Amino acid sequence: MEAVIIEQRPGITIVNGRPYMNDAKGNLVPAENVRAEDKLQDETVRKIMGFARDLSAQIARFRSHTVADLGSFDSLLEQEYGTKIGGQKGNRTYQTIDGCLKVQVQVSDQISFGPQLQIAKSLIDGCIMEWSEGSRDEIRALVMRAFNTEKEGQINKSDLFMLLRLDIRDERWLRAMDAIRNSITVTGSKEYVRFYERDTPKDEWCAVTIDLAKA
Repeated sequence: MEAVIIEQRPGITIVNGRPYMNDAKGNLVPAENVRAEDKLQDETVRKIMGFARDLSAQIARFRSHTVADLGSFDSLLEQEYGTKIGGQKGNRTYQTIDGCLKVQVQVSDQISFGPQLQIAKSLIDGCIMEWSEGSRDEIRALVMRAFNTEKEGQINKSDLFMLLRLDIRDERWLRAMDAIRNSITVTGSKEYVRFYERDTPKDEWCAVTIDLAKA
């Protein structure tokens, strides 16, 4: 019985000296049966993904070093003054002496909404149904966006918070707003580090972009 010799290469499996490629179903397809453009696409994606993995790892190391460096500086200040830098939520700003480089740490609360939100939606729907046709159309549109009625169970947090700022004295509306507030639960927080620079202290700050979509 002939021995089966298997060798693995990126995207290629060599079986007894013959190259095969795995398809999406896990089948081995002889490489000569794969179209040239598909092979080129496979090669291009693997090349890009190699750079992407390296860059992702580099960014992870950079963030780790940044957090550690800022943490060390914070510890020195805490030892010197007996208090931590930053406000109640932990937001901090660090700046060079010349006022041209800045690092900001912003802490954002992560929130979820409880079952009271459905009560709020029911009360709001009752208000809208009784409003005369054509009146407060902008509020109707805002409610539609906030509760994203085309996608069951989803909400738009920014539009939902806009509802809380509306000055409407209807009793049911006020109860609905109370229900929204009572539905909000802070489930955690996420820390964001942002970087800015400018040529002179009189210039506007420009963000040093690390987000690939904004680079």
